[in-house]
Amino acid sequence: MKLLTPVERPALRPSIGYAHRLMLMGSCFAAHIGARLQEARFRCDANPYGVLYNPLSISAALREMLAGKVYAAADLYPHQGLWHSPMHHGDFSAATPDEALQRINSRLRPASAALPALDFLLLTWGTAWVYEDRETGHVAGNCHKRPETCFLRRRLAVDEIVEDAASLFDALWQQNASLQVVLTVSPIRHVRDGLHDNQLSKATLLLAADRLCAAFPGRVFYFPAYELLQDELRDYRFYADDLVHPSPLAVRYVWERFAQWCLSPEAVRLMAEVEDIRKALAHRPIHPESEEYKRFLGQIVLKMERLNGKYPYFDFQNERESCLTLLNRLQKS
Repeated sequence: MKLLTPVERPALRPSIGYAHRLMLMGSCFAAHIGARLQEARFRCDANPYGVLYNPLSISAALREMLAGKVYAAADLYPHQGLWHSPMHHGDFSAATPDEALQRINSRLRPASAALPALDFLLLTWGTAWVYEDRETGHVAGNCHKRPETCFLRRRLAVDEIVEDAASLFDALWQQNASLQVVLTVSPIRHVRDGLHDNQLSKATLLLAADRLCAAFPGRVFYFPAYELLQDELRDYRFYADDLVHPSPLAVRYVWERFAQWCLSPEAVRLMAEVEDIRKALAHRPIHPESEEYKRFLGQIVLKMERLNGKYPYFDFQNERESCLTLLNRLQKS
Protein backbone atom coordinates (compact mmCIF):
# COMPACT_ATOMS: atom_id res chain seq x y z
CA MET A 1 0.00 0.00 0.00
CA LYS A 2 1.34 3.41 -0.99
CA LEU A 3 0.66 6.08 1.62
CA LEU A 4 2.79 8.94 0.29
CA THR A 5 4.25 10.36 -2.90
CA PRO A 6 8.03 10.11 -2.60
CA VAL A 7 10.09 13.07 -3.75
CA GLU A 8 12.69 12.03 -6.31
CA ARG A 9 16.34 12.50 -5.47
CA PRO A 10 18.10 15.34 -7.34
CA ALA A 11 20.32 14.04 -10.14
CA LEU A 12 23.33 15.91 -8.80
CA ARG A 13 23.98 15.86 -5.07
CA PRO A 14 26.73 17.22 -2.84
CA SER A 15 28.79 14.98 -0.58
CA ILE A 16 29.31 16.79 2.72
CA GLY A 17 31.76 15.33 5.22
CA TYR A 18 33.06 16.14 8.66
CA ALA A 19 36.26 17.59 7.25
CA HIS A 20 34.30 20.27 5.43
CA ARG A 21 33.49 23.74 6.71
CA LEU A 22 29.90 24.88 6.25
CA MET A 23 27.82 28.01 6.56
CA LEU A 24 24.02 28.16 6.42
CA MET A 25 22.07 31.33 5.76
CA GLY A 26 18.43 32.14 5.22
CA SER A 27 15.07 31.34 6.72
CA CYS A 28 14.01 28.93 9.43
CA PHE A 29 15.12 25.84 7.52
CA ALA A 30 18.71 27.10 7.73
CA ALA A 31 18.29 27.55 11.48
CA HIS A 32 16.77 24.06 11.95
CA ILE A 33 19.30 22.18 9.82
CA GLY A 34 22.16 24.31 11.13
CA ALA A 35 21.25 23.37 14.69
CA ARG A 36 21.16 19.68 13.74
CA LEU A 37 24.55 19.92 12.03
CA GLN A 38 26.08 21.70 15.02
CA GLU A 39 24.59 19.12 17.40
CA ALA A 40 26.21 16.42 15.24
CA ARG A 41 29.54 18.29 15.58
CA PHE A 42 29.93 19.40 11.98
CA ARG A 43 32.05 22.51 11.58
CA CYS A 44 29.37 24.99 10.60
CA ASP A 45 28.03 28.46 11.24
CA ALA A 46 24.32 29.18 10.96
CA ASN A 47 22.75 32.56 10.23
CA PRO A 48 25.37 35.11 11.35
CA TYR A 49 22.79 37.81 10.52
CA GLY A 50 19.94 35.90 12.10
CA VAL A 51 17.02 34.61 10.04
CA LEU A 52 16.77 36.24 6.60
CA TYR A 53 13.95 35.49 4.19
CA ASN A 54 14.50 36.88 0.70
CA PRO A 55 17.34 36.13 -1.77
CA LEU A 56 18.50 39.75 -2.12
CA SER A 57 18.98 40.23 1.63
CA ILE A 58 20.89 36.95 1.93
CA SER A 59 23.05 38.01 -1.01
CA ALA A 60 23.62 41.48 0.47
CA ALA A 61 24.72 39.94 3.77
CA LEU A 62 27.25 37.71 2.02
CA ARG A 63 28.58 40.67 0.04
CA GLU A 64 29.10 42.56 3.30
CA MET A 65 30.99 39.58 4.68
CA LEU A 66 33.14 39.42 1.54
CA ALA A 67 33.96 43.11 1.94
CA GLY A 68 34.82 42.66 5.63
CA LYS A 69 32.22 45.17 6.71
CA VAL A 70 32.28 46.38 10.32
CA TYR A 71 29.01 47.90 11.49
CA ALA A 72 28.95 51.42 12.94
CA ALA A 73 26.30 53.54 14.64
CA ALA A 74 25.33 55.06 11.29
CA ASP A 75 24.12 51.62 10.16
CA LEU A 76 21.48 51.51 12.90
CA TYR A 77 18.21 53.30 13.56
CA PRO A 78 15.98 53.64 16.65
CA HIS A 79 12.44 52.28 16.73
CA GLN A 80 10.12 51.40 19.62
CA GLY A 81 12.83 51.79 22.24
CA LEU A 82 15.46 49.63 20.53
CA TRP A 83 18.27 50.14 18.03
CA HIS A 84 18.01 48.01 14.91
CA SER A 85 19.97 47.06 11.83
CA PRO A 86 17.80 46.77 8.70
CA MET A 87 20.03 43.88 7.62
CA HIS A 88 19.71 41.85 10.82
CA HIS A 89 17.09 39.85 12.64
CA GLY A 90 15.60 41.34 15.81
CA ASP A 91 17.83 39.06 17.92
CA PHE A 92 20.60 41.61 17.28
CA SER A 93 18.54 44.65 18.32
CA ALA A 94 19.34 46.27 21.67
CA ALA A 95 18.48 49.16 23.96
CA THR A 96 21.68 51.06 23.05
CA PRO A 97 23.65 51.40 19.81
CA ASP A 98 26.81 50.10 21.49
CA GLU A 99 25.10 46.93 22.65
CA ALA A 100 23.56 46.31 19.22
CA LEU A 101 26.91 46.88 17.52
CA GLN A 102 28.63 44.52 19.93
CA ARG A 103 26.10 41.79 19.14
CA ILE A 104 26.38 42.37 15.39
CA ASN A 105 30.16 42.69 15.03
CA SER A 106 31.09 39.93 17.48
CA ARG A 107 29.04 37.59 15.29
CA LEU A 108 30.09 39.09 11.98
CA ARG A 109 33.88 39.07 12.46
CA PRO A 110 34.39 35.29 12.77
CA ALA A 111 31.81 34.58 10.05
CA SER A 112 33.59 36.92 7.61
CA ALA A 113 36.96 35.40 8.48
CA ALA A 114 35.61 31.88 7.85
CA LEU A 115 34.18 32.68 4.42
CA PRO A 116 37.39 32.12 2.37
CA ALA A 117 37.85 28.63 3.84
CA LEU A 118 34.27 27.39 3.44
CA ASP A 119 33.59 24.19 1.51
CA PHE A 120 29.80 24.46 1.41
CA LEU A 121 27.37 27.36 1.58
CA LEU A 122 23.73 26.36 2.17
CA LEU A 123 21.21 29.07 1.31
CA THR A 124 17.50 28.83 2.11
CA TRP A 125 15.16 31.24 0.37
CA GLY A 126 11.86 31.85 2.13
CA THR A 127 10.04 34.40 -0.03
CA ALA A 128 10.35 36.34 -3.26
CA TRP A 129 8.41 39.24 -1.75
CA VAL A 130 10.65 42.08 -0.60
CA TYR A 131 10.19 45.38 1.22
CA GLU A 132 12.23 48.26 -0.19
CA ASP A 133 12.86 51.16 2.15
CA ARG A 134 11.32 54.21 0.48
CA GLU A 135 14.07 56.49 1.83
CA THR A 136 17.14 54.40 0.95
CA GLY A 137 15.84 52.19 -1.84
CA HIS A 138 17.46 49.19 -0.13
CA VAL A 139 15.69 45.89 0.45
CA ALA A 140 15.19 45.39 4.18
CA GLY A 141 16.35 42.12 5.69
CA ASN A 142 13.94 42.78 8.55
CA CYS A 143 11.37 45.56 8.85
CA HIS A 144 11.35 45.49 12.70
CA LYS A 145 7.63 46.32 12.78
CA ARG A 146 8.03 49.72 11.14
CA PRO A 147 4.85 50.96 9.40
CA GLU A 148 4.22 49.43 5.99
CA THR A 149 4.05 52.95 4.54
CA CYS A 150 7.84 53.10 5.01
CA PHE A 151 8.32 50.39 2.41
CA LEU A 152 7.51 49.48 -1.17
CA ARG A 153 6.41 45.84 -1.33
CA ARG A 154 7.13 43.98 -4.55
CA ARG A 155 7.81 40.49 -5.81
CA LEU A 156 11.22 39.73 -7.24
CA ALA A 157 11.42 38.44 -10.80
CA VAL A 158 13.15 35.16 -11.60
CA ASP A 159 15.75 36.94 -13.76
CA GLU A 160 16.46 39.41 -10.97
CA ILE A 161 17.17 36.64 -8.47
CA VAL A 162 19.28 34.63 -10.93
CA GLU A 163 21.39 37.60 -12.02
CA ASP A 164 22.05 38.70 -8.45
CA ALA A 165 22.89 35.20 -7.24
CA ALA A 166 25.14 34.44 -10.23
CA SER A 167 27.06 37.67 -9.60
CA LEU A 168 27.39 36.77 -5.92
CA PHE A 169 28.61 33.25 -6.69
CA ASP A 170 31.22 34.61 -9.08
CA ALA A 171 32.51 36.93 -6.36
CA LEU A 172 32.61 34.06 -3.85
CA TRP A 173 34.40 31.76 -6.30
CA GLN A 174 37.03 34.41 -7.04
CA GLN A 175 37.95 34.21 -3.36
CA ASN A 176 37.28 30.48 -2.92
CA ALA A 177 37.21 28.46 -6.15
CA SER A 178 36.29 25.16 -4.46
CA LEU A 179 33.18 26.47 -2.69
CA GLN A 180 29.96 24.55 -3.44
CA VAL A 181 26.47 25.99 -2.92
CA VAL A 182 23.33 24.13 -1.87
CA LEU A 183 20.04 25.96 -2.48
CA THR A 184 16.77 25.20 -0.74
CA VAL A 185 13.34 26.79 -0.70
CA SER A 186 11.73 27.01 2.71
CA PRO A 187 8.57 24.89 3.07
CA ILE A 188 7.10 27.45 5.49
CA ARG A 189 4.16 29.25 3.89
CA HIS A 190 4.02 33.03 4.23
CA VAL A 191 0.28 33.17 4.80
CA ARG A 192 0.41 36.88 5.61
CA ASP A 193 1.14 37.42 1.92
CA GLY A 194 -2.01 35.47 1.05
CA LEU A 195 -1.95 31.86 -0.09
CA HIS A 196 -2.01 32.70 -3.81
CA ASP A 197 0.80 35.25 -3.47
CA ASN A 198 2.72 32.72 -1.39
CA GLN A 199 2.43 30.17 -4.20
CA LEU A 200 3.64 32.72 -6.74
CA SER A 201 6.53 33.53 -4.45
CA LYS A 202 7.57 29.91 -3.96
CA ALA A 203 7.26 29.23 -7.69
CA THR A 204 9.54 32.20 -8.40
CA LEU A 205 12.15 30.86 -5.98
CA LEU A 206 11.93 27.33 -7.40
CA LEU A 207 12.40 28.58 -10.96
CA ALA A 208 15.38 30.71 -9.94
CA ALA A 209 17.02 27.80 -8.08
CA ASP A 210 16.51 25.53 -11.09
CA ARG A 211 18.12 28.09 -13.41
CA LEU A 212 21.15 28.44 -11.15
CA CYS A 213 21.65 24.68 -10.81
CA ALA A 214 21.51 24.37 -14.60
CA ALA A 215 23.96 27.23 -15.06
CA PHE A 216 26.51 25.88 -12.55
CA PRO A 217 26.28 22.05 -12.56
CA GLY A 218 28.49 20.43 -9.96
CA ARG A 219 28.91 23.73 -8.12
CA VAL A 220 25.32 24.64 -7.25
CA PHE A 221 22.92 21.97 -5.97
CA TYR A 222 19.28 21.89 -4.94
CA PHE A 223 17.82 20.15 -1.90
CA PRO A 224 14.01 19.73 -2.09
CA ALA A 225 12.96 20.73 1.43
CA TYR A 226 9.87 22.48 0.05
CA GLU A 227 8.76 19.41 -1.88
CA LEU A 228 9.32 17.07 1.06
CA LEU A 229 6.85 18.92 3.24
CA GLN A 230 4.37 19.67 0.45
CA ASP A 231 4.34 16.19 -1.10
CA GLU A 232 5.75 13.50 1.18
CA LEU A 233 4.20 15.08 4.29
CA ARG A 234 0.87 16.31 2.95
CA ASP A 235 -0.93 16.41 6.28
CA TYR A 236 -1.50 19.06 8.94
CA ARG A 237 -0.30 16.67 11.64
CA PHE A 238 3.20 17.52 10.39
CA TYR A 239 2.69 21.20 11.16
CA ALA A 240 2.87 23.19 14.38
CA ASP A 241 -0.22 24.72 15.99
CA ASP A 242 -0.03 27.74 13.67
CA LEU A 243 -0.47 25.35 10.68
CA VAL A 244 2.41 27.13 8.97
CA HIS A 245 5.66 26.01 10.57
CA PRO A 246 6.70 22.34 10.46
CA SER A 247 6.29 20.27 13.59
CA PRO A 248 9.34 18.80 15.38
CA LEU A 249 8.52 15.47 13.70
CA ALA A 250 8.54 17.10 10.25
CA VAL A 251 11.83 18.87 11.00
CA ARG A 252 13.35 15.53 12.00
CA TYR A 253 12.00 13.90 8.84
CA VAL A 254 13.50 16.59 6.59
CA TRP A 255 16.78 16.38 8.52
CA GLU A 256 16.93 12.63 7.90
CA ARG A 257 16.35 13.16 4.18
CA PHE A 258 19.01 15.86 4.16
CA ALA A 259 21.49 13.48 5.81
CA GLN A 260 20.65 10.72 3.31
CA TRP A 261 20.99 12.95 0.26
CA CYS A 262 23.67 15.49 1.16
CA LEU A 263 26.05 13.82 3.61
CA SER A 264 28.78 11.38 2.59
CA PRO A 265 28.46 7.73 3.71
CA GLU A 266 31.43 8.20 6.05
CA ALA A 267 29.80 11.29 7.57
CA VAL A 268 26.59 9.34 8.24
CA ARG A 269 28.61 6.60 9.96
CA LEU A 270 30.59 9.07 12.05
CA MET A 271 27.41 10.94 12.94
CA ALA A 272 26.10 7.78 14.60
CA GLU A 273 29.26 7.60 16.74
CA VAL A 274 28.94 11.25 17.69
CA GLU A 275 25.30 10.67 18.63
CA ASP A 276 26.33 7.79 20.91
CA ILE A 277 28.78 10.11 22.68
CA ARG A 278 26.20 12.90 22.93
CA LYS A 279 23.63 10.57 24.48
CA ALA A 280 26.23 9.18 26.88
CA LEU A 281 27.20 12.69 28.00
CA ALA A 282 23.53 13.47 28.63
CA HIS A 283 23.10 10.36 30.80
CA ARG A 284 22.21 11.01 34.43
CA PRO A 285 23.22 8.06 36.66
CA ILE A 286 21.11 6.70 39.51
CA HIS A 287 24.26 5.80 41.48
CA PRO A 288 27.02 8.25 40.44
CA GLU A 289 29.43 6.89 43.08
CA SER A 290 29.31 3.33 41.70
CA GLU A 291 32.24 1.61 40.00
CA GLU A 292 29.98 0.92 37.05
CA TYR A 293 29.46 4.64 36.49
CA LYS A 294 33.20 5.31 36.78
CA ARG A 295 33.85 2.71 34.07
CA PHE A 296 31.08 4.34 32.01
CA LEU A 297 32.84 7.74 32.23
CA GLY A 298 36.14 6.15 31.29
CA GLN A 299 34.57 4.58 28.22
CA ILE A 300 33.17 7.95 27.12
CA VAL A 301 36.62 9.52 27.44
CA LEU A 302 38.15 6.69 25.39
CA LYS A 303 35.52 7.13 22.65
CA MET A 304 36.18 10.86 22.44
CA GLU A 305 39.97 10.35 22.38
CA ARG A 306 39.67 7.71 19.68
CA LEU A 307 37.57 9.98 17.47
CA ASN A 308 39.85 12.97 18.12
CA GLY A 309 42.91 10.88 17.30
CA LYS A 310 41.51 9.70 13.98
CA TYR A 311 39.65 12.88 13.08
CA PRO A 312 41.40 15.94 14.57
CA TYR A 313 38.59 18.30 13.54
CA PHE A 314 36.28 16.81 16.18
CA ASP A 315 36.35 19.09 19.20
CA PHE A 316 35.50 17.25 22.40
CA GLN A 317 38.05 19.04 24.57
CA ASN A 318 35.59 20.65 26.99
CA GLU A 319 33.51 17.48 27.38
CA ARG A 320 36.63 15.34 27.80
CA GLU A 321 38.01 17.62 30.51
CA SER A 322 34.64 17.65 32.31
CA CYS A 323 34.48 13.85 32.26
CA LEU A 324 38.06 13.51 33.54
CA THR A 325 37.44 16.06 36.30
CA LEU A 326 34.32 14.22 37.41
CA LEU A 327 36.06 10.85 37.20
CA ASN A 328 38.99 12.06 39.32
CA ARG A 329 36.61 13.51 41.90
CA LEU A 330 34.62 10.28 42.11
CA GLN A 331 37.78 8.16 42.45
CA LYS A 332 38.99 10.31 45.34
CA SER A 333 35.67 10.22 47.18
